[in-house]
Amino acid sequence: MKKPNPKYIARWNQLANTCPYFSLLSMKITDVGIGYSTIEIELENKHLQPFGFVHGGVFASIIDAAAFWALFYDVEDESAGITTVDLKLNYLAPAVSGKLIANGRRIKQGRTLGYAAAEVCNVTGEILAHGTSTLMILPGKGLTVDPPLPPKFIS
Repeated sequence: MKKPNPKYIARWNQLANTCPYFSLLSMKITDVGIGYSTIEIELENKHLQPFGFVHGGVFASIIDAAAFWALFYDVEDESAGITTVDLKLNYLAPAVSGKLIANGRRIKQGRTLGYAAAEVCNVTGEILAHGTSTLMILPGKGLTVDPPLPPKFIS
């Protein structure tokens, strides 16, 4: 198995953590590698629905992102992009403040589809939501960045 290039990971984390959607939700990748990811959100008023609980869409977004990043570094084709095909989740407990921590893990990686799961916990480790995602690998649909990204893998 190839080893991911730390410079590539650092550049991608910078790109993801500053992208408009991650910024909107205050979402940050805090750890990532082949087959796993950790994403966190420091909860703010903007995450709450009218009854004072974190909106279900926030849970869906962090699960979707954690599943995505748990698969991303398994894709050896540096020109490929990935997109979500299916997202399923269960809400297990509400949140009103604090931090959401999503841990994603790869379950299966194929040539065209991957399957991953993510669990969202609070800082005490209580499981708040769980989800799974099917993702499609799209050859030739990767991000083009100027300047170009460093190589994805090192020898």
